[in-house]
Amino acid sequence: MSLFGTDIAGITLDSVARIIQMALTPVFLLTGLATLLNVFSTRLTRVTVKVDQTIKDLAGADAETAPVLRNQLGSLRRRTLALDAAVILGAAAGAATCMTVLLLFIGAFAGDPIGRVLLWAFGAAIVLALAAIGAYAAEMLMAGTGIRAELVHGSRRHFFRPHNDT
Repeated sequence: MSLFGTDIAGITLDSVARIIQMALTPVFLLTGLATLLNVFSTRLTRVTVKVDQTIKDLAGADAETAPVLRNQLGSLRRRTLALDAAVILGAAAGAATCMTVLLLFIGAFAGDPIGRVLLWAFGAAIVLALAAIGAYAAEMLMAGTGIRAELVHGSRRHFFRPHNDT
């Protein structure tokens, strides 16, 4: 085997370098997905803490506050479902990205035309990543709606300071 030539199997150094370059592109997507999964799990932890606090508050709530807290628990449940979907979709996008890298290497060394499967795997990774971001956006909208509802029902009313425009 020469340094820049072809070995016995017919694989050149240039072809190996090209395969490695192509495999690095999905790795950047994988890094971004890992960051998103970290954000999702942090957000899920915060919602879980809020659920625990609301359950404790509900145990000692009066008849007027209890329905508001039950509504809040329903809202928090929907938020956890959206975050669960974001985590599952993000993890599936990561798996599809890893499959893309694997298919690149298999296709390069097996010599079989797997371009269509490779395209589907990478396309699935992109679609799943977009769906995960969509689920996270839905949770963020639910969080904003929940905060506004708390303002209306009074649990955060002390933050409102009526101002006089005159």
